[in-house]
Amino acid sequence: MEPYFDNIDDEAEYLARRARRKKRMIERKRRKRRQFIIKCGACFGLFLIVLVACVGVFGGKAKADKAEEQVAENPAIITEVSDENTQPAPEESEVEAEPVEEAQVYEFESTSDTKNIYSDNVISSHAILIDESTDTIVASKGAKDRINPASMTKVLTVLVAAEHITKEQLDDTFTMTIDITDYSYVNDCSNVGFLVDEKVKVRDLFYGTILPSGGDAAVGLATYVAGSHEAFVDLMNEKLEELGLSDTAHFTNCVGLYDTNHYCTIYDMAVIMKAAIQNELCLEVLSEKCYTTASSTEHPEGLTISNWFLRRIEDKETGGEVVGAKTGYVVESGSCAVSYSVADDGTPYICATAGSTSSWRCIYDHVEIYTNYVPDGNA
Repeated sequence: MEPYFDNIDDEAEYLARRARRKKRMIERKRRKRRQFIIKCGACFGLFLIVLVACVGVFGGKAKADKAEEQVAENPAIITEVSDENTQPAPEESEVEAEPVEEAQVYEFESTSDTKNIYSDNVISSHAILIDESTDTIVASKGAKDRINPASMTKVLTVLVAAEHITKEQLDDTFTMTIDITDYSYVNDCSNVGFLVDEKVKVRDLFYGTILPSGGDAAVGLATYVAGSHEAFVDLMNEKLEELGLSDTAHFTNCVGLYDTNHYCTIYDMAVIMKAAIQNELCLEVLSEKCYTTASSTEHPEGLTISNWFLRRIEDKETGGEVVGAKTGYVVESGSCAVSYSVADDGTPYICATAGSTSSWRCIYDHVEIYTNYVPDGNA
């Protein structure tokens, strides 16, 4: 579907952004192909070296034995070592690179039906509603303005982590360190309540990152996946680039702490949420309302945690069911949230907001947007 633009400047910006993304994708694809060719060439060269060495050893020994027999029979024979043992290396054929799977890039487009969110009942200063089945913008306001995503950041945290582990690793254990708990408490993060030296299931780190927005779980998960928080943040920014968001988004931590260099837009958060719900593990975690962690020495009965956004919105009339969500709060961006809903007619939607005055008000903003801006609503 072709995008609709109110003016030529918006169209020019869209085309320029699309061209930049296409160029990055092509460059990344070429880089991966070059790396693959280099690796294949190195392996092929090593194979030739081993092959020639083996031929030299075994072939040389056979000829030497034959020569000794001939000399024994006729001492006058002088055996010359010829170049027959040295086989010319076969001409290096061009190694055809395996096709590189192109990363999925999601782009949401405005249409002539896209509405501006003007309701006095939507307090959030930034908002967007996406029809996830068509990737069209149903309604928005301030969607391309830079914000700090606060703990909505953790949607990308679990997405990146999920893409770097196997299902079997979910049952691995991770030992919480004092550096992780100190980081979380010093920065006044929400926490699951894991203790120093507690052995925590990796599965529990996923749920702990999203449901109570645990900083201890998020940094623990990042450390398990990448070896350090810093290395994991690099993976997060690589994922932003893959999603085509590097022009407007950049993260400095996996928790969502305020930093002038930690930013994105509400539009970007909708893209991240779209990518996350395509991942089975992420969708499962984002959709869980209540969860109890595995038993440990420190917590024999486990820790029971909840996604309060889902529990508070479940009895509100939204014209469907809000399936998954992640909230956030820092002073600079107010209360914010990104949610995934399925309307009564089966149409999936993504709503993202920022700049509300409280966690409850943020919930009611989502209720208002789902109720009044989806097709056939009251707007």
